[in-house]
Amino acid sequence: MQNGMHTDTERCLRAVQSKDARFDGWFFTAVLTTGIYCRPSCPVVPPKPQNMVFHPSAAACQQAGFRACKRCRPDTSPGSPEWNQRADAVARAMRLIADGVVDREGVPGLAARLGYSTRQIERQLLAELGAGPLALARAQRAQTARLLIETTELPMAQIAFAAGFASIRTFNDTVREVYALTPSELRTRAPRPQGTPGALSLRLPFRAPLNPDNLFGHLAATAVPGVEEWLPHCPKGVGGTPIGAYRRTLRLPYGHGIVALTPNPDHIACRLTLSDLRDLPVAISRCRRMLDLDADPVAVDDQLRTDPVLAPLVDKAPGRRVPRTVDEAEFAVRAVLGQQVSTAAARTHAARLVLAHGEPVDDPEGGLTHLFPSVESLASVNPESLAMPRTRRTTLTTLISQLADGTLHLGVESDWPETRARLLSLPGFGPWTADVIAMRALGDPDAFLPTDLGIRRAAGELGLPSTPAALTARAASWRPWRAYAVQYLWATDSHPINFLPV
Repeated sequence: MQNGMHTDTERCLRAVQSKDARFDGWFFTAVLTTGIYCRPSCPVVPPKPQNMVFHPSAAACQQAGFRACKRCRPDTSPGSPEWNQRADAVARAMRLIADGVVDREGVPGLAARLGYSTRQIERQLLAELGAGPLALARAQRAQTARLLIETTELPMAQIAFAAGFASIRTFNDTVREVYALTPSELRTRAPRPQGTPGALSLRLPFRAPLNPDNLFGHLAATAVPGVEEWLPHCPKGVGGTPIGAYRRTLRLPYGHGIVALTPNPDHIACRLTLSDLRDLPVAISRCRRMLDLDADPVAVDDQLRTDPVLAPLVDKAPGRRVPRTVDEAEFAVRAVLGQQVSTAAARTHAARLVLAHGEPVDDPEGGLTHLFPSVESLASVNPESLAMPRTRRTTLTTLISQLADGTLHLGVESDWPETRARLLSLPGFGPWTADVIAMRALGDPDAFLPTDLGIRRAAGELGLPSTPAALTARAASWRPWRAYAVQYLWATDSHPINFLPV
């Protein structure tokens, strides 16, 4: 896929005429004769080519005066893969907007995090997405409002506040403008909410194929007791069939939450319980990011198949995602705890920190007990109380100190090469630790782990070079998707991270 696909009219027309769901989220089709906009896979008969114009974002469609299609619901498309595979200012801005920064800090806060002026950020977003940061955030607020209207019984005034609107009038006007229905009409059309009071049940879309084995297997096998768990028999499976769910606690801007994520053939079932509903869009964004749901698996797998060694692995189980995180700082701490120890030992170290310094939470539906400790709380930990070698203790306390005082920042807006270099400058940080953080916390799709024991073992079995330098050279043809190649190489082993728990 290429940046600015919406400008390639012929390609967009072919995608719309074939109803190709792979392109959902890449661009949107605005229909001049009806005034609506759709996703490429909309089930209705495609309009005549002369009646279609293409936009790069839902916000651009809304700014141009188009309303969302009631059949294909384009506002629920997967996000564009570009924002998670690129490291430029526009991509980093889009990740921050999805994380709710504009609503919490305004456009000046967005610009400050990126190191640009507000004018520069607005100009770049407008040029590429056809909408500025305020319009993009408004589109996100409209989508959040629709979710709350359709999945809860909350009064409309509470929904308006939770979705980030400044007034009821703005909320009503926006919903009516975007969806051509009033909030009350949207609620009337939706199925009645079911399930536990206070819990939100959502469907998280993705681009097929999606192989859940390594994704949920990794999260379950490395789960920190009290913070994460795998429930083997979740009652909300496909067609009522019992199915497992990965559950974890979430530290969010306004409060905390608990999420249960269940793999289904065409979506991820998501059950969210939040202490503050204003955190809904952020919680959804972080869960999507953790599960890598905005990836383009066809583009990734096609590239990796060009290598005759990887091709059989891809063909056997296509659609592997990179398991990521909901909290970059948490993952960095856990990466240090996992240096040169087994998965079980890393979980034990993390569980001790959670029990001693995590914030307790109530979980009536399972066994979750705590939020993972914040770096601020960990900064006060007595180093002598940490049951680990002195050198690793120094590595951990240095990392925590720099995260707590802002010297080091890990977030969705992080510049990947710059942050990796800063991590490598810390005592005790070698290439493996820096690269696993780049891959799973920062989301770099090209992060590679040539020194990882599992990768070297897989390389030896497959006839690939086993030394880090030679393997890195051999992996050049896998770029820019080496993080996904790591998943396929890891999958050659019988480690529990590679299997969906039962």
